[in-house]
Amino acid sequence: MWSDPPSTPVDVFCFVGCTDTGITNLNALLDDPANDNRPFPELSQQADHYQVEQYVRPRLTDAALKTFPLDPADDPGFLKCEPWGFARQILAPHQMDIRQYDDRIEIRYGEWDARRIVYMEGRTRPNGQPASPLGYSVGHYEGNTLVIETSAVSANITFWFTHSDQLKAVERYTRSADGNRLEAVVTMEDPWSLRQPVQVKKAWGWAPTETIAPYVNCEKPTEFRKGTSQP
Repeated sequence: MWSDPPSTPVDVFCFVGCTDTGITNLNALLDDPANDNRPFPELSQQADHYQVEQYVRPRLTDAALKTFPLDPADDPGFLKCEPWGFARQILAPHQMDIRQYDDRIEIRYGEWDARRIVYMEGRTRPNGQPASPLGYSVGHYEGNTLVIETSAVSANITFWFTHSDQLKAVERYTRSADGNRLEAVVTMEDPWSLRQPVQVKKAWGWAPTETIAPYVNCEKPTEFRKGTSQP
């Protein structure tokens, strides 16, 4: 069982995913004496804006830019109580339970109580496999790194932009030497939304005593004003 990231500045910044561009900018802000009296959330927000503008935006196609940046009012999870799709679920905050069997890995996420299977016996995606919210995943190990390749993902959104059903992703999960930190490096490609691949990072902390509860508390808003985050 894994959960909230270790309490380092970078891991907190990467709570729902970050980029090397954002990490570099955050470290520069933290190292600048001029920022000594600025609160960390303010510096983190500045670094996030920097990575979105300098890393994410230049990689988007004209099609994806039409809905960029995403309006919170267009989030189907908020509007329709629709569970998150693959591109957000794999970077979701809080718990992630990973169980390994001979032929598969089963992953359960605290966000939406989502469940996912990664096939580990060497199969490839079947021809004609229909797209689904969490896609079709196959995996293997490269040394101590778990590598998962996912495709057949229904069109949906990431935390930053809209993607099509042509999305493909490679996730690489590596556990620290002390066993207390799990890092994911995810590379996403989508010819509809991306001119170049996007690489995102995130970490979780080891949390063997935590549990995942059924997700039953979503309520659709009765009123919502576009451009705000509140009903």
